[in-house]
Amino acid sequence: MLRSWFEKKTQEDEAIVATGLSGPRVPRHSGAWAVLRQRLQTEEGLRLIDVGYTSPNNINYLTSLGHSVFLADLVHDACAENWRTGTDDEGNAIWNVEGYLNQCLNFAGRTFDVVLLWTALDYLPEPLVAPIVAHLYAAMNPGGQVLALFHTKMQGEESTLVRFHVTPGDDVEMQLAQQFPIQRAFTNRSIERLFTGWSGQRQFLAKDSVSEVIITR
Repeated sequence: MLRSWFEKKTQEDEAIVATGLSGPRVPRHSGAWAVLRQRLQTEEGLRLIDVGYTSPNNINYLTSLGHSVFLADLVHDACAENWRTGTDDEGNAIWNVEGYLNQCLNFAGRTFDVVLLWTALDYLPEPLVAPIVAHLYAAMNPGGQVLALFHTKMQGEESTLVRFHVTPGDDVEMQLAQQFPIQRAFTNRSIERLFTGWSGQRQFLAKDSVSEVIITR
């Protein structure tokens, strides 16, 4: 059970709660990371976006392979700032999508080869999801790849928001992050619809309620 894995905290763990992370790191096998890691180890000078709270571990590992890393904490930025500007006549929330993209995903003309998107799309407000995917598509080089994880269930301990830390092996390490409510679960079909126009998708089986996908630009 995911939350029970994180129950025991050390004093050091407690000291980093303010950064949005807490507790020990729990390894999780990731077939998608194993495949993407092979590319990162064989190609040089790639540009990556790593989504989530700052992970010195991720920065150090990826830059040691000769790549550059851009950080984007999409979920925290979407929920912490007041991007909701009102409601329409039907009571639906109105979001300043353009303002969010300009502030949180302003790449200053840079293009990217790899995006470590993790589970961010599961926790973002609905009006931001499709625009973010379109924005990433426009900012990626042909052949660029997105590693994304999608929850298939909205209940249970596995729906808890975690930060993923990469490793030199086939595991990623999960660590509890500041909690925001999960907004949606994805099916294979809904993932395909969201990434319509991308050149390909490769799905990886997992034993938990999380689907792993590598989407190619």
